[in-house]
Amino acid sequence: MDQLISKRSSKPVAIWLLVGVGMIIIQVLLGGITRITGSGLSITEWKPIMGALPPMNENDWNIAFEKYKQIAQFKYLNFDFTLHDFKFIFFWEWFHRLWARLIGVVFIIPFVIFLIRKRFKKEMIRPMIILFLLGALQGLVGWIMVMSGLEDSDALYVSHYKLAIHFILALGLLCYTLWFALELLVPKEQMVISKSLKRFTIWITAILVLQLIYGAFMAGLKAASAAPTWPKINGSWIPENLHSFGTHRFPGLTFFIDNPLMIQFIHRDLAYLILILIFIWYAKAGMITATTLFKKTKWLPAGIVLLQVILGILSVVNSTDQGPFLWLAIAHQFVAMLLLLSLVWMIFIIRGNKIPQ
Repeated sequence: MDQLISKRSSKPVAIWLLVGVGMIIIQVLLGGITRITGSGLSITEWKPIMGALPPMNENDWNIAFEKYKQIAQFKYLNFDFTLHDFKFIFFWEWFHRLWARLIGVVFIIPFVIFLIRKRFKKEMIRPMIILFLLGALQGLVGWIMVMSGLEDSDALYVSHYKLAIHFILALGLLCYTLWFALELLVPKEQMVISKSLKRFTIWITAILVLQLIYGAFMAGLKAASAAPTWPKINGSWIPENLHSFGTHRFPGLTFFIDNPLMIQFIHRDLAYLILILIFIWYAKAGMITATTLFKKTKWLPAGIVLLQVILGILSVVNSTDQGPFLWLAIAHQFVAMLLLLSLVWMIFIIRGNKIPQ
């Protein structure tokens, strides 16, 4: 009876966490749209409360536009923008920030209610604190990223390094929230034991994280348009003059993290590697003694990675056409998150040694 009451008391908390997972996914997608449309530097101030409202009249819009005109992105890139153009990019950055505020509200209000009703067990306290700190850190990094772009007199966009950090921290928050929810929802009897498969899953996930970092580099440097062809890269399997791109040369480490052509080359090859590894994983998963839940969900990584590769190809070949590219790239990002979450699910359900009590 006590166990039944315990499960019932945890379910609303788990549902709340899953709502958070959905909202974080939307927030990451809004961040992707913000980046692709070049909207990230359109709002030049940070007003946590008053900033929730956009300019309310024409005079306010003109004031915001004048502030945007003072930064490098307008002076060197968007100098021909009209107020109408500015409103478009302002909307995406404003919506991105508004959604972050909504996530905060959705976290805080149920948290207080659950606290009053004593829904939280003792073992939930530490994960809850970590969750709160991860969310706060993500907001802080996001603002530091934007501020760096506003203060740099030569910055046309936010640094792709800072973008990658912001992106990976968001994915970390996403995965941690899902894991926390799974701890409250998944019955222990549905877990499976396979030390080798768990280790293999962790390795694939680590490679995927590297791939996601390069995906952020792709977005940050607009590297898809460096080679809008497939299966070859601008006519070659291994691009010529990889150490240079246009008139720029990239010595040392910058060759791997600043060169748009090299970044796309790595991103493509990692995609092929992950595709192969996940299909090997699927074959291995079919050979272990499995529970019903594992059997029903083991196809997820393979199915999702196949869709992800297709979307990646379509994004690259359409990268010079802003209309289709925007939505293909966002779909590509969305499926990348699903792939990561599917692997997190597999890491959760596969135990290396014994089922926790």
